[in-house]
Amino acid sequence: MKSYLPLAARTVLTTLLLCPLVAAAEKKAPPAKPANQYAAFDAHANEHVTIAAEPCDDQKKCDFFRLPYVAHSLIPIRIIITNDGDTALSLDEARMQFLSANNDRLPAATLDDINRRLFTFRSAEGTRLPIIPITIHHAPIDKKITQDDNDFGFASTTVQAHSTVAGYLFYDVKELDDPPLQGAQIYIKMIYTLDKKHQLFAFSIPLDKWLATQHQAKK
Repeated sequence: MKSYLPLAARTVLTTLLLCPLVAAAEKKAPPAKPANQYAAFDAHANEHVTIAAEPCDDQKKCDFFRLPYVAHSLIPIRIIITNDGDTALSLDEARMQFLSANNDRLPAATLDDINRRLFTFRSAEGTRLPIIPITIHHAPIDKKITQDDNDFGFASTTVQAHSTVAGYLFYDVKELDDPPLQGAQIYIKMIYTLDKKHQLFAFSIPLDKWLATQHQAKK
């Protein structure tokens, strides 16, 4: 025997079924554009490669993240790499560093670093308590951090010819002078061709260019 739902009930049921899909759709970063279309980039014409950096220092502007990283002094910066050449590139050995105005050199935070900042007061990995010879390890990485890394980090360390890849890295700016982005830059080195026969020159991306566009947008 068939059962039929009233129209109002079917509407409510349909809405409930679609809610998870709508929520999932909201968890997407903007599509990556070619790197030279961003405010802050460094282009190597001879190597046919351009790299841009797009920070997010306002949680509202990157609310697709599952956790409030900006509120914990972890600045997400999207790195966009456009390879206009005919040879694929490898990011396996790449170093993508944050250089402050005072020349503080910060590597991108690891998932463990992020987990400690958000959920613990300090790292106890590798330390031993007095008398009791028990090694204390990190707490497991929170699932939301791993999900954000999977969804918004680099999906691959290979940049194919005539393609663009992008991913978010996080930099711990808690100990830096405020505002931490002013006078800072993203410094990227050790990008190789996929066959490892050629290393690209280092890239230097001044974040003041991005700050200038933010200032103009507020006028």
